[in-house]
Amino acid sequence: MFINYIDRGNLSIAAPLLKNELHISASQLGILLSAFFWTYTAMLFVCGWFVHRFDPSRVLALGYLLWSLSTAATGIVHGFAMLLMMRLFLGMGESVAFPCYSKILARHLPEHNRGFANGAIIAGMKLGPAAGTLGAGLLMANYGWRVVSLGIGVVSLTWLPAWIKWMPSSERHPHSAGGSARVIDILRQRPFWATAAGAFCVAYPLYFTITWLPFYLVHEQHLSLQEMVYVAALYYTVDAAAALATGCVADYWIRRGLAAGAVRKTAMALGWTTAAVGFLGCASAGPHSYLAWLMVAAVGLGTGNASIWAFTQTLAGPQAVGRWAGLQNGFGNLAGVGPALTGFTVDWTGHFQVAIGITAAVCLLGALVWLFLVGEFREVRWSQAAGQLAPPLEFA
Repeated sequence: MFINYIDRGNLSIAAPLLKNELHISASQLGILLSAFFWTYTAMLFVCGWFVHRFDPSRVLALGYLLWSLSTAATGIVHGFAMLLMMRLFLGMGESVAFPCYSKILARHLPEHNRGFANGAIIAGMKLGPAAGTLGAGLLMANYGWRVVSLGIGVVSLTWLPAWIKWMPSSERHPHSAGGSARVIDILRQRPFWATAAGAFCVAYPLYFTITWLPFYLVHEQHLSLQEMVYVAALYYTVDAAAALATGCVADYWIRRGLAAGAVRKTAMALGWTTAAVGFLGCASAGPHSYLAWLMVAAVGLGTGNASIWAFTQTLAGPQAVGRWAGLQNGFGNLAGVGPALTGFTVDWTGHFQVAIGITAAVCLLGALVWLFLVGEFREVRWSQAAGQLAPPLEFA
């Protein structure tokens, strides 16, 4: 996930340079940044089936190969159309990540260890943009974005041999709630639609920060490229630390006997409310206050992001989690329209206040969804009878 988000955010870091080189508007830049999410979202509805049918470790390796090659090719191709195509291929490859790792964790880890595991993965997800912004940003300032994109894609490929050697075993693991679930069975579940709505509210602010934060710092706060690199890296690092800390604290209280659902929901409510406050502060912040509000938003996003997949892994159970995660992430990633919407609002208003206000509203809505709409935190017992569901299994 660390490498995934370096590759995903690579073009966002290059946005100020890219806009000048291609002579495109903010709206066109928003389309280019948003194109990744078109194929990413569409493939999520398909890759859940692959993760359910095949070894998730091998599916992850195949997707990884595709997204690394797409990153490398981004530095070679020329013109808006070819860059758009590379972003589409990147989205296809990266779509496998969350369904694969959710199934791997659901197979191998009990509830009281999933907070740290998911927090660590989310921390990797946030440290990717931090390392990418700091390292790639400084390199782009000196060598240009094309050389850096090619280099990142090629270096990323060195992860594959290590994964193939040490990836988790593909042997079958006992399931905690017998039977299997079809797509239609999952779609009949109210908790699924709640987690899908919650995933949308998680993805929208996440994609705003990944795609537009560098441009916001340069355009709205008038930072140089070098200054932007350090501020953005600090933001992502604080976000990652908050996610890891939240996972550890949640697991601690669950081991001490508190109800897992109450712990996870409390973290989500606190996190997304804090993020909303931070974004509202950023909307009107000046050069002397934007950094403090940005850090508040970072703490909120890290806290809120830490538990989203722990919900999925528990509610779906080991045999349904691949399909559930793919479908949930597919609906959630309809938030991929956000980068394009931000571009249009910036063109329309000339600043980021409206775009950031929308992001804050989505964060607040997310807090309400995770707190009130998910319902009881318990695993569904999937019946082997087609389309029939046995009574839900209470989580101990």
